[in-house]
Amino acid sequence: MPATATTRRLTTAQALLTFLTHQFTPARTRLISATWGIFGHGNVAGVGQALTELGPAAMPFLQGRNEQAMVHAATAYARQSRRLSTHAVTTSIGPGATNLVTGAALATVNRLPVLLLPGDTFATRPADPVLQQLEVPYAGDVSVNDCLRPVSAYFDRVTRPEALIPAALAAMRVLTDPAGTGAVTLCLPQDVQTEAYDWPEDFFRDRVWRARAQEPDAHALDRAVEWLGAARRPLIVAGGGVRHGRAEDALGRFAERTGIPVASTQAGKGSLPYDHPCDVGGVGHTGTATANRLARTADLVLGVGTRWSDFTTASRTLFQHPGVRFVNLNVTDADAHKLNALALVGDARKGLLALGDEFSGRTPETYRTEFRTGKAEWEAHVSAVYAARDDKAAPTQAQVLGVLDALVDERDVLINAAGSLPGDLHRLWRTRSRDQYHVEYGYSCMGYEIPAALGVQLAAPGRPVWALVGDGTYLMNPTEIVTAVQERLPVKVVILDNRGYASIGGLSETVGAERFGTDYRFRAPDGTYTGAPLPLDLAANAASLGMRTLRAHTVADLREALADARASTVPTCVYVRTETGDTVSGPSGGDAWWDVPVAETATRPSAARARAQYDRHVAARRHHL
Repeated sequence: MPATATTRRLTTAQALLTFLTHQFTPARTRLISATWGIFGHGNVAGVGQALTELGPAAMPFLQGRNEQAMVHAATAYARQSRRLSTHAVTTSIGPGATNLVTGAALATVNRLPVLLLPGDTFATRPADPVLQQLEVPYAGDVSVNDCLRPVSAYFDRVTRPEALIPAALAAMRVLTDPAGTGAVTLCLPQDVQTEAYDWPEDFFRDRVWRARAQEPDAHALDRAVEWLGAARRPLIVAGGGVRHGRAEDALGRFAERTGIPVASTQAGKGSLPYDHPCDVGGVGHTGTATANRLARTADLVLGVGTRWSDFTTASRTLFQHPGVRFVNLNVTDADAHKLNALALVGDARKGLLALGDEFSGRTPETYRTEFRTGKAEWEAHVSAVYAARDDKAAPTQAQVLGVLDALVDERDVLINAAGSLPGDLHRLWRTRSRDQYHVEYGYSCMGYEIPAALGVQLAAPGRPVWALVGDGTYLMNPTEIVTAVQERLPVKVVILDNRGYASIGGLSETVGAERFGTDYRFRAPDGTYTGAPLPLDLAANAASLGMRTLRAHTVADLREALADARASTVPTCVYVRTETGDTVSGPSGGDAWWDVPVAETATRPSAARARAQYDRHVAARRHHL
């Protein structure tokens, strides 16, 4: 294209970054508010130079230490921003790009937008192979970046400068699509990044991207109202779509008016505060006894913004009423049709408001009394589990949560993703605000918590942000502590050291694997890891990365250390060794199964017993047809 007054000559990388600075939401916030990066030969001369050219005022830059962690931070930022804003992540070719895959999968599974800009091999192929290129004998156009295809909501490779225009516009469309968002990947060959082109000025005009809010179909809405009217024991299951659709207030009003109890998935917890009269807590394998009793006897289940994962349905053994029917309100058609449901495809808030306008029924007083009594009994159970009998003893994991529960208010945000903590948090945590509970359980990725805390802190400056991690999770991905120190982000990291993979150790026992390979111990003479505990000092490790570190040996120490950390204005770590007798779902009472197949033939008695129990549970599984 010849240069004219209506064009601007820039490299492809410069054009892309400039384009990103002109993409906005209806609230005039930037859709891409910053770029994370680690530079190598595949992006330093292109995207790196473009960021230098633009300057930090136009496009803020964040220096990460691990490519997966950068995606986690960007994804957590998007979640805290309620999907109205996100970050871009740039990497070099080769291992830098493939390190994005886990983070991309997490973002896409959780329907959270993040823009990935991995470098790629030469489009012009001046040398073949180049450094870090994977040679594929049967396909000359494949690179390691193709690993990102199945975990991306949108994928494109920009092999010519002019191809950036449709690719960039498509990327913005998917990032703002409430039903189809996730990781968006634009692969950038390193020679194309640096190639100049005369770009039309219209490419750089301000654009406002508005996420659509679809109304449910009127006929389906009428049937849903009819089904609700016929139900005597209805239950609402709130998923992450309530949060994404900004439907918390609509859900609360609908529940109060109809008297229908509300249970929550991991992603939906916080849709109602824990003390709302209709909230009955988490549902499913990690749910409360109250919510699961209601689920087993529900004759109608209204799912709002939930994917109906196996944890939520207890591997399809939870909803046992012989005539149970499902109504699913969801922006995604595939999710709305799960469990043979009456599909209300549409926005959560608009759908709940429409249901409220059309449905005037109310549950029987006896039913409301039943679930409120059950909720009160569960809260008493939580208080008992939280209580410490001896302030001078080492705390259990539940007692750590109890000390934190007594300290925080609605401003605090708690982040977790893996291990035994998600189960205890889902059952026990008293959520005070709609964004306090940040547990990533769609992908349940070890190593998410610390980088996610950075993303949340960037999106919510001034609020206390807690990353709760076990020792196994901490060792997966502690490197972004360095970034927290560099950026002076006062995140609080709580390390609960239970000397290994406690959650999987407990699961291992239930499936007859006898905790094999789950404890952090030296190898014993018989070849197993059953020797003395490893002499790890994770507090010293966090301190070596620049973090202020506090050690707590007793419940009293912990109370003091957490209060100190909450008031701290620098990144602070609280390290505590927990008693291991009351962890992984120990304080549960939810009694809902999770299908993890057990060996059908085995010589060890533990495995034989586990298989017999497994067969009993499988017999209760049903397909809702």
